[in-house]
Amino acid sequence: MKYMLLIYTDPAAAPVADTPAAAEAHGMWMTYTQDLAASGSLLTGDALQPADTATTVRVRAGDRLTTDGPFAETKEILGGFYVIDVAGLDQALEWAARMPNITYGSVEVRPVLDFAMGEG
Repeated sequence: MKYMLLIYTDPAAAPVADTPAAAEAHGMWMTYTQDLAASGSLLTGDALQPADTATTVRVRAGDRLTTDGPFAETKEILGGFYVIDVAGLDQALEWAARMPNITYGSVEVRPVLDFAMGEG
């Protein structure tokens, strides 16, 4: 079963860039990604640019409206994602609990809707 692991982090709680703590965190993320790939579960994943680079698009009454930044004002921002293929939710939750940011962020685990399987 496929799951998307959505990685949320409070930028104020994350290691500051270009510091030994940031280098250590980067190494932890690389190890996590390599472990996930070695397990055969990793389908894809990427980090996202900072939230201030986002543009939110809406169409209201036929007019396209764009807003700089993410739609919701929140402490935690979506920082990246993995799509994994595992036996079930328990395995997906185990991978989520191993993420390097789990002590200062959160991971939303969501099943991927498979239209080929007749879902939806």
